[in-house]
Amino acid sequence: MITKIERRIKIKYRVRNKISGTAERPRMSVFRSNKQIYVQVIDDDAQKTLVSASSLGLEKMNKSEQAEKVGEMVAKKALEAGITAVVFDRNGYLYHGRVKKVADAARNAGLKF
Repeated sequence: MITKIERRIKIKYRVRNKISGTAERPRMSVFRSNKQIYVQVIDDDAQKTLVSASSLGLEKMNKSEQAEKVGEMVAKKALEAGITAVVFDRNGYLYHGRVKKVADAARNAGLKF
């Protein structure tokens, strides 16, 4: 029997074989735990995190609102760093719920996917 986590990791590696971030178009990776959500913009060629944001330290709100706020924060930081286009890495999660909220908020704030 394959567990939920093992299934996500298999999907993650399948997706990561197809996409990678460059200096011109870095990878925007999303990680969600039960309580928090974290987003990184990564240049895979240089193996460096260019921008990151998380829901740690945000005021009390529900998880989907936190996800929208984090998406806006990472987009704002990325635009300040001169990053306008990214490749979205859902990290094995379904493109649904909080992951979709992060992506939509980043798009609305000016990032191109």
